[in-house]
Amino acid sequence: MSFTAIDPVAAGVAATTAATEIAAPPALNPQGAVARVAELRQLIAQAQTGATASNGGASFPAALASAASPPAALTATSPYGIAGSNVTAAPSGSASAPYDGLVTAAAQRHGIDPALLHGLIQQESGFDPSATSSAGALGLCQLMPGTAASLGVTNPLDPAQSIDGGARYLRQQLDAFGGDPTLALAAYNAGPGAVRRYGGVPPYAETQAYVQKVTGYADAYRATHGATTVGALPPGAAPASVLPPPAALPPTSPPYSIT
Repeated sequence: MSFTAIDPVAAGVAATTAATEIAAPPALNPQGAVARVAELRQLIAQAQTGATASNGGASFPAALASAASPPAALTATSPYGIAGSNVTAAPSGSASAPYDGLVTAAAQRHGIDPALLHGLIQQESGFDPSATSSAGALGLCQLMPGTAASLGVTNPLDPAQSIDGGARYLRQQLDAFGGDPTLALAAYNAGPGAVRRYGGVPPYAETQAYVQKVTGYADAYRATHGATTVGALPPGAAPASVLPPPAALPPTSPPYSIT
């Protein structure tokens, strides 16, 4: 009986290739694929000539497996900090700059603190006018379609309409809860019905975090823009608006819900 000698290097290549095929790593982009092919060819050539690969002392099969795996930089990641929610990581100051004038004007029309409205929008959409949530909320202020319609907003993705509609809704919540920003923000997030039912901020983790984040963003805005508090409107005074008069707002309809 005769035996055929087995080349240990070839066996290592075959074993590693089979392992990487089973692992089925994610597809690389064209540039990454070209680089990987070149690296694999170099390693195979080194093995065939007996040269030592510059791989930090790792064995050839280990180096080949490492070369076949995509680098961390090419691994797909979620573009958003919080999955399944319309809430995003805090944007840079430049993200809000195009809308600062609209925010200030809407805050003045409705007698609310521009910093509070700014913080609300930052938390709601990260100042992305095309933002949408899994619940169906739209635009900078993340208004649900029904709430948007009740506020007279015909296009929630229009920045001017969204900001004015969000400011109007926030003003309604301030009026409903004695001008308390904390309760108004909780009502904006969870609905005024939930705030009344619990007699304060509802015991929802999302709502409690929402209030804290918006307040923090508002404080940060004041730190860079100075005091921005706007006094409440006189009793019975109706704020001017760029929107038509809204229909009656259902008392328990929040603009959206975080999932």
